[in-house]
Amino acid sequence: YRYQHAGMMSCAGNRWLKTPALDALASSGVRFERAYCGNPVCIPSRFSMMTGTLPSRIGMDSNKRASLPVTDAILRNSLGHVFRRAGYRTVYGGKVHLPGTRGKGVGAYGFDVITADEREGLAEACEEFFGQDHQQPFLLVASFINPHDICYMAIDAWTKAKDKPAMYPKSNRERQCLAESLKLPEGISREGFLAELCPPVPENFEIPENEPAAARDTDWREFRQYVQDNWSAQDWRLHRWAYARLTERVDALIGRVLDALHRTGLDKNTTVVFTSDHGDMDSAHRLEHKSMPYQEATNVPLVVSGAGVAAKGHVDQDHLVSTGLDLIPTLCDFAGIESPSELAGHSVKPLTNSAAPRHPWRGELVVENEGSRVLVTERHKYAVYDHGESREMLVDLKSDPGEMRNLAVEAEYAGLLAQHRRRLRRWYEENNENFDEKYIVT
Repeated sequence: YRYQHAGMMSCAGNRWLKTPALDALASSGVRFERAYCGNPVCIPSRFSMMTGTLPSRIGMDSNKRASLPVTDAILRNSLGHVFRRAGYRTVYGGKVHLPGTRGKGVGAYGFDVITADEREGLAEACEEFFGQDHQQPFLLVASFINPHDICYMAIDAWTKAKDKPAMYPKSNRERQCLAESLKLPEGISREGFLAELCPPVPENFEIPENEPAAARDTDWREFRQYVQDNWSAQDWRLHRWAYARLTERVDALIGRVLDALHRTGLDKNTTVVFTSDHGDMDSAHRLEHKSMPYQEATNVPLVVSGAGVAAKGHVDQDHLVSTGLDLIPTLCDFAGIESPSELAGHSVKPLTNSAAPRHPWRGELVVENEGSRVLVTERHKYAVYDHGESREMLVDLKSDPGEMRNLAVEAEYAGLLAQHRRRLRRWYEENNENFDEKYIVT
C-alpha cells in the first residue's frame, strides 16, 4: 500500500469509510496501533522494509536520492534473498520504487515479478498465482498503489489556479480514479452531502502555535503552500472524502486477494501481513501529502493475521513497532527462518501469541525524514530539524494525540526535552548507526 495512515480503517474507529477486507483481516489477527514507518516517503520507506535497515545507512532520506547505490551486503540480507536462500519462491507484484536496483528492478532484492500492474491487474495476478500448483513455500509481495491517487487533488488545484502545465502529465489513470472518488453519491443534495456524509475537518486542522519553522521546509513544493493558503474548509473536507473512497477502492482489491487465498486453501498455512509505506496528512495541520514527522504521515497500519497468530482480534496499543526494521525478522520468525544477525529489528510474532497487556519490548524507535529525525517513546514524540532557530518539537501523545502543543518551547519541560535529545542520540549509537551532528542540539 501507499499513502494509507493507521486511522484509515473502519476497524480503527474511522466512521467515514468502510474497509471490510482489512476489518476481517484484523478480526482474525492482531492490529498494531503503534506501528511507524522508517521514513514517511515512499522510496526510503520501501527500502527500509525490504532491507531491515534505516535509509540513512545509504545516505537516503528522500525520494530525491533514489539513484544511490546499495551495497551487496545490504542486498544479500534483503527480504527476497533471505527467503530464497531458505527455499522459498519469492514473487512481487505492483509498485516497486526502490534504490540500487542496477537495472534488475526488484530482482536486485531477490524477487521475480508476476505483474507491474498496481491496480486490478495486480489482484488478478495474485488470484492466478494462488491457483498454481505450489511445490515449494512462497513469499508474495502485493504492492498496490492506492490511496496514492489522492496526491493529484492538490497538485492539479495548484497548476490550474496558476495556469501551469500539468505535473505528471501521463498520469491519466490516476486522475480518472481521483475524479471517480470525488463524485458525490446519487440522490442527495450537495447541502445534504456536506451535512451528513462528508468528513469534517479533523480536530487538529490548525497549525500548531509553536511549530518549528523548518517543518514547512520539508518537501515544501509550491502546491502545498497554495492549498494551505487557498483551500476552504469545504475543499479540505472533499479531500478527506476522496481519500476515504480511494482507500475503500483498494480495500476491495485486497478482499479479492484474500478471497483467492481462502478459496485455494492456502490460507491454512499462510501468514498475512498488511502495512503501508507511509500515510497522508489527511488535512491535519492544514496539510495533505506525506514527508512530515506528524502522526498522519508516520503512523502506519500494521495487521498480522493467519497461520501462527493465536491472539485473534487483539488490538496492540502498547508496543512500538518499526515496519522498516521489524518486517524481515517478523516474517522470518513465522516462516521458521533465521533472521540475519546484522539486522536490528525484532519479530512481533511473540506479540501475536498472547493478549497479555505488555511483552518485553523496546522503549523507543526512530523515524527518519528529510531534514529531521524523530524519536517515539512510550508516551512522547520528539522531532528535531537540521536548521532553524527553534528546531525541536516535543509532544505528549497521550494527552495531545493531535500534536498541537509543542512542549519543547516550555521551560518546565526542559528536563524531558534534554532526556529525549540524549535518547535519540543513544539509539543510533546502540544500533551502530551514524547520527548526523546536524541533529544535535545543546
